[in-house]
Amino acid sequence: MNPTQSLPYLPLSKSLFPARSLTRDALLVLGGSLFLALLSQAVIPLQPVPITLQTLGVLLVGAALGSRLGFLAVVAYLLEGLVLPVFAGGATWFHPRIPFTAGYLLAFPFAAYLVGYLVERYGADRSVLKTFLAMLLANLLIYAVGVTWLGFALSGAGRYTGVWGVLQAGMFPFLVGDLLKAALAAALLPTAWRLVRR
Repeated sequence: MNPTQSLPYLPLSKSLFPARSLTRDALLVLGGSLFLALLSQAVIPLQPVPITLQTLGVLLVGAALGSRLGFLAVVAYLLEGLVLPVFAGGATWFHPRIPFTAGYLLAFPFAAYLVGYLVERYGADRSVLKTFLAMLLANLLIYAVGVTWLGFALSGAGRYTGVWGVLQAGMFPFLVGDLLKAALAAALLPTAWRLVRR
């Protein structure tokens, strides 16, 4: 039995390419990872955590590919970072900034999975409000892991200034940008579905 047949809603990619095969899945995973790598190069260089379009890419990949393939695409992106400068600003895992931002990176596959799950179970990419709420939930997951990791990393580097300082470094500067990215996703995904239906 095809497991996608039991899903209440198909993600966009599986609606466009319904014939499941290993080749299709591999190409979608690779394409998702490269799309994410491309968006990651748009950077506003704040310290210690830059503002990028990485999170938008993660959420769009999760929504478009679904939970399983979205998760795998982001894992592939993280593995690419071992040898290729795919992270924000052309970084790899060996960049001096990564000890501080690794929590955000490691949260990305789970955020993509969460968005994909909400799409598959509740059609979260079909309406503006549902898409926006799904993006906010995924962003909260990224913050929960990323800010916690950042606090420990700053403490280990002798730069810990308390919870408020960590939030100022790792969350507050990004809230408006993440709201705008969530709004952009909420405009893009339902519009894409309308075009597909036509």
